[in-house]
Amino acid sequence: MQRRNFLRTTATAGFAGMSAASAERVLGANQRVRLALIGCGGRGRTVARNMSQVDGAEYVATCDVYDTNAQRARSELNPKARTYRDFREVLEQNDIDAVHIATPDHWHAIPTVLACQAGKHIYVEKPLAHNILEGKAMVEAARNSKVIVLTGTQQRSAPHFAELEQIVQSGQVKDIRYVRVWNYANRAPDGLGTEPDSDPPADLDWNFYLGPAPNVPFNRKRFLGSFRSFRDYATGRITDYGTHRFDTVHQIMGAERPLTVSAAGGRFVVKGMGDQPDLQQVTYEYPDFVLSYEMCEFNAHGLGGRSTPGMHYYGADGLENRPNGMAFYGSNATIFADRIGYEIIPEGNFSSGPGALKRRHLNVERSTDRHAAHFIRTIRDGEKPNTDCLTGHRSTIVPLLGNIAMEVGRKLRWDSVKEDFIGDPEASRLLGRKARKPWDMISA
Repeated sequence: MQRRNFLRTTATAGFAGMSAASAERVLGANQRVRLALIGCGGRGRTVARNMSQVDGAEYVATCDVYDTNAQRARSELNPKARTYRDFREVLEQNDIDAVHIATPDHWHAIPTVLACQAGKHIYVEKPLAHNILEGKAMVEAARNSKVIVLTGTQQRSAPHFAELEQIVQSGQVKDIRYVRVWNYANRAPDGLGTEPDSDPPADLDWNFYLGPAPNVPFNRKRFLGSFRSFRDYATGRITDYGTHRFDTVHQIMGAERPLTVSAAGGRFVVKGMGDQPDLQQVTYEYPDFVLSYEMCEFNAHGLGGRSTPGMHYYGADGLENRPNGMAFYGSNATIFADRIGYEIIPEGNFSSGPGALKRRHLNVERSTDRHAAHFIRTIRDGEKPNTDCLTGHRSTIVPLLGNIAMEVGRKLRWDSVKEDFIGDPEASRLLGRKARKPWDMISA
């Protein structure tokens, strides 16, 4: 099918009822898994290197609107791989079993939907989508296909979080009714700094890079390494880092959907380019607990406090700070956790006696390589995905709700079945955005 017809057919169909003819099977255990990397920046290449080390996995194509990165990925992954600029050409190739989507956030939804319809298995980085309407379209496309869609929330493959899930769900830590998540960093005073608009690099298709986002002149700050500072392409630290933490809270607490959300924050200290907040506090009410999220970009201290000798903490670059993590407060103990470890600290009155929890701590390696290998096994061996498209969507909804609540400035009630706000049309209008043509397949 020609690419122009491929796109037109997709838009007309509205993503419903189109099954993937070539996705009827999971590959046999002795077969190769042939992959294409779509989005060849630093994160994409890092995960791809992990994935390519799995027996039987091979990258046969790399794709990026920036030719330099496509060629860089090719040289790192497979010098014999083909390179593309247009991801739709990749989806037309019969010798590609799966695509690994590591584009900026605003380019997650359309390639995922089209890959579902083309019968390609998909590993798509977090956050799943740029907005909630995009996430809904991705879930619908995955549901109407027979492909595996694994989201890049690699903490689902971390054994220490699975251990905490078992500890909490078995009732060893009791009465957890309050959970905290925090992400701190210090980018004061100038943040990204400033840079004038300029001509794009000769081997970059800037218009294609913008895609569904608004048409603006090229600026290097809007491109590699710093695109997340702009709402056109991403939705802030709360989605970049918070999505991982919210997904882990859902896993450990056995939760899926908040009931209400309220938020406060803004941009107060950090100067320079970008339009994301430098301070944000969000409160979520779940059926059985309250979740508080904190983000600060002009102070890196975070929770602070380190009481376990020899314990290592994720992202810590000072003697006392603790810039990233989660805390689960129960009646008999508190759990502090991040992606490289956890601590369980019993409450004083519950630290001794029959059945008392013992203080414990654990450090582990990061889980990106485990998650990459898991994706290959889901395709080749039929292993059940530990975070499918719907799970990734629900985890991404959480930070996006926080952004909407901060923008409207009031407490919002969330209907998780309809995936819409209750009685608030203004907030509902922020569930998506008007996409730029011709990439308006998913548009408010």
